[in-house]
Amino acid sequence: MAKKQVDIAAKYLGLDPGSIEKLKHTKRELIVHFPVQMDDGNLRIFTGYRVQHNVARGPAKGGIRYHPDIDLDEMRALSMWMTWKSAVVNIPFGGAKGGVRVIRKRCRS
Repeated sequence: MAKKQVDIAAKYLGLDPGSIEKLKHTKRELIVHFPVQMDDGNLRIFTGYRVQHNVARGPAKGGIRYHPDIDLDEMRALSMWMTWKSAVVNIPFGGAKGGVRVIRKRCRS
C-alpha cells in the first residue's frame, strides 16, 4: 500500500523515476532474534525488526511496536510513512520503525 501511495503522490509532484524508486526502498533493515527468560523460567526466542527508510533529512525517528502479527513488510511501510510525516511537518528527521513479534502463550487453568 505504501509503495502505491508513492506512485500516486509522484504523479502530482512530477517526480523523476529515479527519485520514485529511491522513495520506494529502505536504507537499512535489521532482523534480530533474542532470548528472553519468562516469568515461569522458560526461555523463549523473540524476533525483532528495525527499518530505517530514509535519513536524508536527519537521523531516523520512529518507535517500537509490540504485536504478534508484525512482520518486516509492516515495518517497511510504517518507516516510510514516518519519513513522510517528518517531512510534512518540517522536522529534521528521517523515518524509521521497529517492532518485536510477541506471541503470548495461553496459560493452562
